[in-house]
Amino acid sequence: MSEKVVESQFQITGMTCAACATRIEKGLNKMEGVSDANVNLALEKASVKFDAAKMGPADIQEKIRALGYDVITEKVELVLTGMTCAACAIRIEKGLNKMDGIISANVNLALEKAAVEFNPSIVSPAEMTQKVEKLGYGASVKSEDNEKGTVDHRLKEIEKQQGKFIFSLILSLPLLWAMAGHFSFTSFIYVPEAFMNPWVQMALATPVQFYIGKQFYVGAYKALRNKSANMDVLVALGTSAAYFYSLYLSLKTIGSGAHPEGLYFETSAVLITLIILGKVFEAKAKGRSSEAIKKLMGLQAKTATVIREEKEMEIPLEEVVAGDIILVKPGEKIPVDGEILEGQSALDESMITGESVPVDKTVGDRVIGATLNKNGFIKIKATKVGKETALAQIIKVVEEAQGSKAPIQRLADSISGVFVPIVVGIAVITFFVWYLFVAPGDFAEALEKLIAVLVIACPCALGLATPTSIMAGSGRAAEYGVLFKGGEHLEMTHRINTVILDKTGTITNGAPVLTDVITKLEEAEFLTLVGSAEKQSEHPLAQAIVEGIQEKNITLTHPSAFEAIPGYGIKALVDGKEVLAGTRRLMKKFNIEIEHVSDDMLTLEKQGKTAMLVAIDGAFAGIVAVADTIKETSTEAISRLKDLGLEVIMITGDNEQTAQAIAKLAGVDRVIAEVLPEGKAEEVKKLQQQGKKVAMVGDGINDAPALAVADIGMAIGTGTDVAMEAADITLIRGDLNSIADAIFMSKKTIRNIKQNLFWAFGYNTLGIPIAALGFLAPWLAGAAMAFSSVSVVLNALRLQRVKL
Repeated sequence: MSEKVVESQFQITGMTCAACATRIEKGLNKMEGVSDANVNLALEKASVKFDAAKMGPADIQEKIRALGYDVITEKVELVLTGMTCAACAIRIEKGLNKMDGIISANVNLALEKAAVEFNPSIVSPAEMTQKVEKLGYGASVKSEDNEKGTVDHRLKEIEKQQGKFIFSLILSLPLLWAMAGHFSFTSFIYVPEAFMNPWVQMALATPVQFYIGKQFYVGAYKALRNKSANMDVLVALGTSAAYFYSLYLSLKTIGSGAHPEGLYFETSAVLITLIILGKVFEAKAKGRSSEAIKKLMGLQAKTATVIREEKEMEIPLEEVVAGDIILVKPGEKIPVDGEILEGQSALDESMITGESVPVDKTVGDRVIGATLNKNGFIKIKATKVGKETALAQIIKVVEEAQGSKAPIQRLADSISGVFVPIVVGIAVITFFVWYLFVAPGDFAEALEKLIAVLVIACPCALGLATPTSIMAGSGRAAEYGVLFKGGEHLEMTHRINTVILDKTGTITNGAPVLTDVITKLEEAEFLTLVGSAEKQSEHPLAQAIVEGIQEKNITLTHPSAFEAIPGYGIKALVDGKEVLAGTRRLMKKFNIEIEHVSDDMLTLEKQGKTAMLVAIDGAFAGIVAVADTIKETSTEAISRLKDLGLEVIMITGDNEQTAQAIAKLAGVDRVIAEVLPEGKAEEVKKLQQQGKKVAMVGDGINDAPALAVADIGMAIGTGTDVAMEAADITLIRGDLNSIADAIFMSKKTIRNIKQNLFWAFGYNTLGIPIAALGFLAPWLAGAAMAFSSVSVVLNALRLQRVKL
């Protein structure tokens, strides 16, 4: 059976720390058919590559649930039309089940309905209906509010934890009040006698311990059942030790009439309350770290006005299909990618290009979904819809980057996998050292130190240190038009020391333009004859000349005769005059004297321009020159790269003289010229063999091999799809300044990750011995543990304010 590797994402609930993420990852990677599984704690997502011939999403979902966690799925009911027999039902069922993101689909012929369980992050009900329609049947979603009614699971979790915290806080405050009166320096605080009663304390602590704290017991049980340990194990152990020891002391005093001393009911209750508070803050902060995706999604239009059956109708964006004719009024967003059929307007494309100046568009021009129609009424034909649009592709790249792991994260994951058992061991040793040597026979004192060690060591911060920084860093970069395809590329980019720039379309605009006109005739008359003669030619240089002349508002006529002479130029008859335009060989062929302009020709060619000689009625008349001009920002961007200490090299298939001329204008010191497309990858390899970390920047199909070979491949977003597919980073704006932005953002993100890891490791490294030595009360350890995670996430969020 042939292998068919597909990739799916699963939204997971129930993870509490890095150990959870590591356990799920290991469990999935052990499954037969899974080639790679990555679990991101911050995004609460698993990205799994698997052989669809051996398994399906349902098997992966079942495995995740068997490990003690849950997968967020949704259910929808489709109303079907057009089925005539059981074969129709089977066909629809098979078609739906083959879709990526469908967990299960069951079609009922009698009821003409399909019950579908699906992964909402991969597939939508609208795509299901489109699939059924492609199969030749009709389909509609039973509940129109299906998608609208879906609430972000993270918001639900925040609301749930907030409710638990408030309930827990109300019960814990009297216990905290009683604890406050225990110290000599707080003896002046009035404490009601009832709060000192052990049975009152137990009544307050028990709901907190077993109702609010149930999630820790369930999580610990699932972890231990799977021969693992996580943060839940530490919390459950620590709080249970405090609660049950206090219960034991209380039971001992029954009948004696005395109040027991050394109760720890308040310790267990306050610990759980603080940890729940930390979870609320953490969930809110993690929600903020995915703001980039929300902003990008917010750019989309919600509806589109389409013409169907000669009627105008407004439909949801999800229902637009390729080929639809869409009307866009002034001030509206373009709903999908398309081509203008009627009208003209200025479009604000700043969300894609970064250019604040609106771009004039007319019939035949392409338009990009989510850009803004400023002032004209246009009719467009939808060419790309749904997941095929430019914006959807950008969102997909950002989501994949945020869900991937940087190599630096592997270190944290491997440590967190063995961290909890080691901490439990340290806690037990601490208990016995205190009980046997430091405070012989004082069980309460030793227990307090054990609880403090267990609680202070929870590895939440360790698990969040890397993914939150990658989410924030890649999201912020996306806002500036730099799309990292993965965490590994975000990490590698800061190591780059050599940048290779392709010339055409990267340093230059990629299209020749008319640059020089030299003639002794009246310029308008000369250009009218030249432009009219070149008008019939399909050569790119001829088209550049014609466009350049038309921009000068010169009206051209049609030649009465035209002949293209391959390798030489053209010959045409315009208004009764014979016009020759082309190379030196063309002039020589028709015996036109050009020796007196050889210096002018050489000067133009040294500037990287292509000069064409023109003769009218057998006599030399002038020169027109065209050139692929340098982008306005290229010189400044190359200067920035050099200031960063990078070696900048230009590579091109052009001749040495032209290449050197362009390089000099752009400020590039080293040139590799006359390189065939397949030779570019070899040049990259040569530099790598010298120990250099190479970034290749290009835009064309011929750059794809070099982009793939380089340590980091950067594709100019205005280039070909092939180049962007081969690259590790896409620079949407087509501006070379984005290269420096990418390197700067990579450095900032890696520095942020190192800061997070330092504080996460440092926190546990310092916290455990401090707790073991008895300098940290359990409730204080709980507060510190809860807020350590929040501090790591807030530090990562600083990346969202970075200015490029």
